[in-house]
Amino acid sequence: MQVFVSGSPEQTESLGMALAGLLQPGDFIALHGELGAGKTRFAQGVAYGLGVSRETPVTSPTYTLLNIYPARVPLYHFDLYRLNSDADAYDAGFDEYFFGAGVSLVEWPQRLVSLLPANRLEIYFSYLDDTVRKIAFHPFGDRFNHLIASLPAAPENF
Repeated sequence: MQVFVSGSPEQTESLGMALAGLLQPGDFIALHGELGAGKTRFAQGVAYGLGVSRETPVTSPTYTLLNIYPARVPLYHFDLYRLNSDADAYDAGFDEYFFGAGVSLVEWPQRLVSLLPANRLEIYFSYLDDTVRKIAFHPFGDRFNHLIASLPAAPENF
């Protein structure tokens, strides 16, 4: 596990950009946290770091469930809050994206249960105060253990 403290939304976005530089097709990133904890701002950083234009609005796909952003590596941004179970995700065909040609970034991954890939990076966002967030990276699998070891340790470096 690696823990970061972000002092601003801009730092949270920058951390997402730093992670994006290490991502490759088929990577699965699970984002956990309360509403407003920084998941979408982090997702924006990942999108921009993958090459999505800053002119493209990157928003949480709460009502559409999935936004696809073309980039160096396509970004599949899921928000599964409205699903009842992993069966709903399976019926929608989402599992086909999880091992596809892009990066899957999934908000509310606890809705997946049996569909969570064994190799993944889970990121937990929590409030320390109004602007400061604790962002904890929990890797599953060798790839993600090595990946988080490559991230900078200090906010000023990401």
